[in-house]
Amino acid sequence: MIEINLIPAVKQELIKVQRVRAAVISASILIGLVAIAVVTLLAVYVFAVQTVRSVVADEAIKKGSQQLADVEDLSKTLTIQNQLTKISTMHDEKKIDSRIFDVLLAIIPPVPNDVQISDLAVDSTAGIITMQGQAANSYAAAEVFRKTIEGAKVKYTSDTGEQQIALATNVSTGDTSYGEDASGAKVLRFTLSFTYAKELFAPSSKNATVIIATQGNVTDSYLGVPKSIFVDRAADLEGVQ
Repeated sequence: MIEINLIPAVKQELIKVQRVRAAVISASILIGLVAIAVVTLLAVYVFAVQTVRSVVADEAIKKGSQQLADVEDLSKTLTIQNQLTKISTMHDEKKIDSRIFDVLLAIIPPVPNDVQISDLAVDSTAGIITMQGQAANSYAAAEVFRKTIEGAKVKYTSDTGEQQIALATNVSTGDTSYGEDASGAKVLRFTLSFTYAKELFAPSSKNATVIIATQGNVTDSYLGVPKSIFVDRAADLEGVQ
C-alpha cells in the first residue's frame, strides 16, 4: 500500500506548534483552576474555620473565667497556694529565736547575785539583745551578770565541724536606779544590752548551746572583781635561788 503525504512540511510544523500551544494553554488553565481552588480552600479555612475555632475558644475562656469567678474566696486560695510554694525557703531562712531561753538559763548568775528580767527585746535587724532587769544584791549582782555574759560562748556544729565563738560583744549597762519589787524589797533596776553572735539564732548552727567560759571560777569573788587582778604566777628567773 502506497501513502501519499499531501500536507507540506511547513504546514505539518504549524499544526504541531498549534497542538503544543493548545496543550500548554490547557495545562495552564488546569493549574490556574487548581491554584484558585487551593486559595479558595485556604480562604475558607482562615475566614470560616479559624473564626469558628476562635469563637469556640472565646466561649471556653469565658466559661472557665466564670467558673473561677464562682469559686468562693478564690483570691485567698491563690494567696495560700503562693505562700505554700515559699514555705520551704522561709523555713530554711527562719531564725531559731527559742534559743534565747537557753541563753537566759546560762547567763543568769546563782544566788545571791541572781537577777530577774522584766523585759527582753531581740532586734534581729541590728543583732542586739536588750534586757531590763533588777537585782536584790544591787550593783554587785549587775556586775556579775555583765561579766557572765562577757565570758559566755556559743558552741555549735557547722558543716566544717564543731565551732565556738563569743556570745556577746559591746556589752553595756545603763539606766540604773533603785526601786521596790512586788514584795516591797529594795532592788537595783538596770538596762543591759549587747550585740549577739549571728550564729546564735542561725538555723545552720546545729546543736547550739551556751557555755560559760570561766574555767570553773564562778564564785562571787571572781565574778565581782576586775579581771586584771588575777594573773598567772610569774615564772622563776634562771640561776636565782
